[in-house]
Amino acid sequence: MENISKVLESGNSQQKIKILETLDETDDPEILEKIISKLDDDDIQVRGEAFSSLVLNKNKITNFLIKNLNSYSKNIRGFVALVLANRNETSAIPEIIKIANDERSMVKSCAIGALGYLKAKEAKNIFLNSVLDTNLEVRKSALQAIIDLKFSISEERIREISKDADSEMLKMLSELKKK
Repeated sequence: MENISKVLESGNSQQKIKILETLDETDDPEILEKIISKLDDDDIQVRGEAFSSLVLNKNKITNFLIKNLNSYSKNIRGFVALVLANRNETSAIPEIIKIANDERSMVKSCAIGALGYLKAKEAKNIFLNSVLDTNLEVRKSALQAIIDLKFSISEERIREISKDADSEMLKMLSELKKK
């Protein structure tokens, strides 16, 4: 246990990854906290392994994850929302909704993506309002959720979205018009 904490705190990336690969069955709160902290690691591979470890964990860690939606770290807030979505934790929808208007675009995009993945119809207004966000990734996440949940958008709104859309968004909009 102490060795695990030590490696996760001060080990090199390969050591952290090796330990994280073994922790997908833990329900120890201290270890879970360390795994979650690695969602904010400098190394993208360490972040990915921490993400994987949390998604694959079969224990009841939902409340523990939800608590971390309030983290000071934008990476932890955003990635925990995606972990909850990948775990299909629909009970977390009300808490994820709370961060869908985060001041950080990365968190907002992850939260909206998570809500879309969880088919959160109650977040319809968030999706509809976010298609005009200043951040392109937020707009794409919202548009994808609208497409997946088969919400309709007015022609006027589609024209508004099209104004500064990139090719990927234009393709999404044409998909939306087909429905």
